[in-house]
Amino acid sequence: MTGSDDKTILRLAFWGIPLSLGVMGLKMLAWWVTGSVALLSDGLESSVNVVAAVIAYAMIGYAAKPPDADHPFGHHKAEYFSAVIEGVLIVVAALLIIWEAVPEMIAPVLLKAPTLGLAINFAAGVVNAIWAYVLIRAGSRYRSPALSADGQHILSDVVTSIGVLVGLLLAIATGYAILDPLLAVVVAGNILFQGWKVISRSVDGLMDKAVPADEEEAIKAAIAANAGGSLGVHDLKTRQAGPAAFVDFHMVVPEAMPVGDAHDICDRIEDAIRAVHPGARVAIHVEPEGEKAHGVRVKVSGASRK
Repeated sequence: MTGSDDKTILRLAFWGIPLSLGVMGLKMLAWWVTGSVALLSDGLESSVNVVAAVIAYAMIGYAAKPPDADHPFGHHKAEYFSAVIEGVLIVVAALLIIWEAVPEMIAPVLLKAPTLGLAINFAAGVVNAIWAYVLIRAGSRYRSPALSADGQHILSDVVTSIGVLVGLLLAIATGYAILDPLLAVVVAGNILFQGWKVISRSVDGLMDKAVPADEEEAIKAAIAANAGGSLGVHDLKTRQAGPAAFVDFHMVVPEAMPVGDAHDICDRIEDAIRAVHPGARVAIHVEPEGEKAHGVRVKVSGASRK
């Protein structure tokens, strides 16, 4: 990842703060106008977005710091902490929604000014939908778990808003006021599920999970096509750390091969891996023929003795 990419990610994270504040303000206004506990639940979920946006901005800025003596592999994993905190906040928001909804189920009240409130909430949902699309695309392009987590959460917020609007329209049409708090509880259940997904994905990253299977196959193919001159490759390991991927393996060469020739093969392989996985950190352990090989083997095209 380039310095320009880091600045783009940080800029997107920054703009998430005023946007989330604006959306939260609109949703809380919709609740104030109508008195709907379902709209309150939607607003509480958006309040989590505000806190999450601030945390994401701080963590993304820290993750972009270059490696130093204490962190020689960089600070990429800081983004995962942002995603974990966001997941926890989502769960807290769900519990608050249930706390507000239960009393309303006992004594449901019909909505006030429903048309104005639903229109305000719909406008907030449109803003959220556009922003979720931008963040998810950017998170995928720049391999940013913080942007991806934020985008996925906002997308779940959009789905929640749609469900709330449909449910409240049904409540207005039928006159069943209890549909309002029941809908809030359904919203809380969906939020809990989304929070679990965000936390589980982030924990995978903190536990050094391997890159996705399709990306690992592309790395293997790049090695196989560019390791000609070596006798084989084995013990391939990969791990994902935020936007960075680490690739490590052993390459066997003939005992008589000059160091310069082995180095040229390594350079060729590293360039090929970075072509299919930009920004990958590659570590190749060169060993002479006869060393005992362990782990995953990669078949090399044109492997030969020299």
